[in-house]
Amino acid sequence: MRIASSFVAGMAQMGDTCGALTGGMMVLGLKFGRIVADDTDAKEKNYRLVHEFVEKFNKRFENCDCRDLLGFEPGAPEASQRFKDELELEKRCAGFVREASEILEEIILREND
Repeated sequence: MRIASSFVAGMAQMGDTCGALTGGMMVLGLKFGRIVADDTDAKEKNYRLVHEFVEKFNKRFENCDCRDLLGFEPGAPEASQRFKDELELEKRCAGFVREASEILEEIILREND
């Protein structure tokens, strides 16, 4: 959990790429990434799978940036209170994580065959 703590609210509350996506990229890197620097096959496979992952997420939600997915700037002073007051926001974020996980599962299971 510590390694991914900075991914919350679009990269440390900056509203950029959704943490579900950046976390998923880490998973793909752990599973398919290269172990040695000159393993170009592993690098290319990992990049291909990351591109597929991001494209599928983007297709489902029509965006990859936290601020656009949520509809407000997560780093704004009032954002913390919005997350506390509006339980729907937590459900929406959980939905992004769930969908990202399902896409990852699909890719990993296919690639393990």
